[in-house]
Amino acid sequence: MEKQLHLDLLASRPPMPGGFQSGSKIKMGPGRRRDFTPLSWSQYFETMEDVEVENENGKDIFRVYCSGAHGPVLLLLHGGGHSALSWAVFTAVIYNRIHCRVVALDLRAHGDSIVKNSEDLSADTMAKDVGKVVEALYGESPPPIMLVGHSMGGAIAVHTAAANLIPSLIGLSVIDVVEGTAMDALNSMQNFLRSRPNIFKSLENAIEWSVKSGQIRNIESARVSMGGQVKKCEESTRSPAVSNSIGEGIIEEEEEEEEDEEGGQEESSKKKLKEDDQETKKESIFTWRVDLAKTEKYWEGWFKGLSALFLTCAVPKLLLLAGVDRLDKDLTIGQMQGKFQMQVLPQCGHAVHEDAPEKVADALATFMVRHKFTDFKEGYMC
Repeated sequence: MEKQLHLDLLASRPPMPGGFQSGSKIKMGPGRRRDFTPLSWSQYFETMEDVEVENENGKDIFRVYCSGAHGPVLLLLHGGGHSALSWAVFTAVIYNRIHCRVVALDLRAHGDSIVKNSEDLSADTMAKDVGKVVEALYGESPPPIMLVGHSMGGAIAVHTAAANLIPSLIGLSVIDVVEGTAMDALNSMQNFLRSRPNIFKSLENAIEWSVKSGQIRNIESARVSMGGQVKKCEESTRSPAVSNSIGEGIIEEEEEEEEDEEGGQEESSKKKLKEDDQETKKESIFTWRVDLAKTEKYWEGWFKGLSALFLTCAVPKLLLLAGVDRLDKDLTIGQMQGKFQMQVLPQCGHAVHEDAPEKVADALATFMVRHKFTDFKEGYMC
């Protein structure tokens, strides 16, 4: 179980001990029903646009979400399987703290980006994508840019910085990804991916699963970001066998309460619903946007040698971790030598910026002000 808790490959993590497991029931208690309805990106970002870049096979289109018009750019790269929407709540928070611009990017084959070769998720290709998007957005004279990446996106941020693909790079921040623990976790990643539901009966169902499984501990962030992880399938005939894979174990809190109060009557009602669900019926369902299992051949390339690359990047660096035990040998030595700043944000899952957006925003804002990249906004008390 300890090894599972260190799966830094993806933006999602296996359920934490005592968390929601497939087929289990959660008792929330009276008056604690939660809202799992989706939230729009427009509540957190000012604009959304599709950026075209030229590649050997033609034009690729990358979806970006932006806020701000002045100050340095925070270029945000999400984890594997996630999308730019995972940065939504964080963006709203940090934009109120410092003078900055925010650009959150849907990486290749993720979110709403459309590329000619969606099978190529190599670190080199994705790093070049980031450089091309920056060029398309700002031309030959880009503003000062700080790269911030989580998990897989953190690895891509390091590869982008190390290859000098952003000429105006001023800083680099990596969130909860370390070479040692990531490499150790690769052997068990396929088992983790197989443990997830394949499909969901609705977007609300997917949001509920993400929260109750422990993948995202902040329900507000889950409500805006899960729409970037899953997509609506065409209407299809669903068989009883398929229905068993739809968010098994997900239940509504009020059903638990009613079961206590009404006993056999509620059990009878639930039995009837189960029988109805066993009938073949037509409906829309949701599935994952990215088949992460098929990206396995690129996993080692994302993370192997990552610590050395991170340490050689000449710009000021910040490493944010959910636990100090994630440090490997190279980073431990580098941290002792003062080659980068490190901050541990306890009581977070792997999706640190979603679970604790205020803490991550505070850490990044303080780092940027300390290095004189920007200033706090008037009236903000750090």
